[in-house]
Amino acid sequence: MNPVRLMSFNVRYDTAADGVHNWAHRRRLVADTIRYHDPDVVGVQEAMTHQLRELETMLPGYEWVGDARDTAAPSGEHTAVGYRRRRFTVEGTDTFWLSETPETAGSVGWDARHPRVATWVRLREPEADRDLVVLNTHLDHHGERARREGIALALSRLAALVDDEAVVVCGDFNCVVGGPAHAAASGYDLGGGRRLRDSRELVSSRHGPTTTRTDFEDLLPGMGIDHVFLSDDAAVTGWSSVTDRDDDHYASDHLPVVVDCEF
Repeated sequence: MNPVRLMSFNVRYDTAADGVHNWAHRRRLVADTIRYHDPDVVGVQEAMTHQLRELETMLPGYEWVGDARDTAAPSGEHTAVGYRRRRFTVEGTDTFWLSETPETAGSVGWDARHPRVATWVRLREPEADRDLVVLNTHLDHHGERARREGIALALSRLAALVDDEAVVVCGDFNCVVGGPAHAAASGYDLGGGRRLRDSRELVSSRHGPTTTRTDFEDLLPGMGIDHVFLSDDAAVTGWSSVTDRDDDHYASDHLPVVVDCEF
């Protein structure tokens, strides 16, 4: 497989409560950030349906997959995956709920405050010798058990999907490096002698701050909660938490994480 640039980006849901930092004031900056860093695959979190539709319009080079987490509000948040349409075709995709009943749309698991989902997609590149399987998720911000059980469910589903494909797990874990959900993913056994590794660990040097959170105007230290994990047969050539901004704000209350790798 040719080199792949990956991005994980919590774009922040659209709410009037954000005032001058709400989506209407950030959407072009979000699209410009994705366009400039030019990922082949991007996993977004918190994108509501209308936000995804706007990104589709502003970023015509990408196709998107993923379902909303809420059934009562179909405009609700997605853990969508965008992929470069000229490079990849989709061989399969699904969204499931991080709950005791993962096939029940809108279900809330364990001690979570909200429905949470994971979206996976199997991407095929013409003439490549293997597929790329990407799983994108957003773990609950409130429930510690929901984070632990949610990532365990997502990873077990992923392991059942893959054989020798290149594997990516990305998302907002609401958990710092070394926390329970992060530790569950780090070293997770994919079968066939392969394990997941935090992409931070697979690169010789990293660029950008260790935190991935902002209040739109300033960085919030000690909150590196956005992660990209790879199957350990990947070679990582670059890792960055992206601090691009305009004169008024960062593009979101999260920094995107960009990873360059080869499988």
